[in-house]
Amino acid sequence: MENLQNIIALFDIEGTPVEISPLGNGLINDTYIVKTAEPEAPSYVLQRINHNIFTNVDGLQNNIVAVTNHLRKKLAEEGADDIDRRVLTFIPLKDGSGKTYTCLDGNYWRVSRFIPDAFTFDTVDAHYSRMAGEAFGNFQAQLVDIPDTLVETIPDFHNMEFRLKQLDDAIKANAAGRLAEVQPIVDDLLRRSEYMTQAERLFRDKKLPKRVCHCDTKVNNMMFDADGNVLCVIDLDTVMPSFIFSDYGDFLRTAANTEAEDSPELDKVEFRMDIFKAFTEGYLKSAAGFLTDTEISLLPYAAALFPYMQAVRFLTDYINGDTYYKTTYPEHNLVRTRNQVRLLESIEKNMPEMTRFIDAKMAEIANSSK
Repeated sequence: MENLQNIIALFDIEGTPVEISPLGNGLINDTYIVKTAEPEAPSYVLQRINHNIFTNVDGLQNNIVAVTNHLRKKLAEEGADDIDRRVLTFIPLKDGSGKTYTCLDGNYWRVSRFIPDAFTFDTVDAHYSRMAGEAFGNFQAQLVDIPDTLVETIPDFHNMEFRLKQLDDAIKANAAGRLAEVQPIVDDLLRRSEYMTQAERLFRDKKLPKRVCHCDTKVNNMMFDADGNVLCVIDLDTVMPSFIFSDYGDFLRTAANTEAEDSPELDKVEFRMDIFKAFTEGYLKSAAGFLTDTEISLLPYAAALFPYMQAVRFLTDYINGDTYYKTTYPEHNLVRTRNQVRLLESIEKNMPEMTRFIDAKMAEIANSSK
């Protein structure tokens, strides 16, 4: 822990660090809580940024600082109470550079203020899905007028044309000799490619905007107070310009699947309309005011897009010989692919009902504003 003490000493924190211990079980970054000796001084979160995934650390931290500063300004304009618990605060270095990260021995580190008496939940039910929809919709709404230009922390992360190009490259190489086995799945996915790449075409035609999105919308990426109210959205590494579909569709891909994404029990895989309705209701409550008609009309498409995209990515990795995702048995990526295709098929059956629900909610919102 001596090295961690040396790292924390570089940041302009209040108080004297006395204890540093692991915090949470994140899969990407190494995270520690730093406790201070003085009762009035806050605790802090020390985190090693995984620069193998986030290669542009400077851009990543600039994104985060721009976003949190803008959110703080919005909360102050609203007259919000307890702002330090409602938006993350990143600590600059003592050297006066203004930077909120340092690099030591090839590792990148940052420090943020620990939010006390705050909790995260992994529960995915209608109640928390509705709260997630409202929280992430509000997150987007508050950032609509951010003056800063953000970078893509993971370039082409949710670019469907790029993902299909990766699949095409895998098919041509057939590195693991698995193509013949999965040709029917390849054909099934490729016949949907024109529909699934419409977002990129609409963007090029200036009919669909990119906005600042979270791009990792999960229930456990929100912090709640002791009364169960949402305090703030956390885990901001993937905040970047994207289509609003990234936040809407990606949440539903995981939360509205009746099974885990690698479950082989395909007959049990269904799209949960109760989760869809709850999340959509919350999302439209906070986001309807800034969404365009095109964005609203394509929300069912967004729900279908993300299991499709993930199926393409799992299948690409399977054809390549499992070089990207961790697998525990030879057919793991193939099982994941079939699971996501089954979820996609369930969503496609429900799209007319999804459209009716969205139309009804938008009519309610319009009537309530008269």
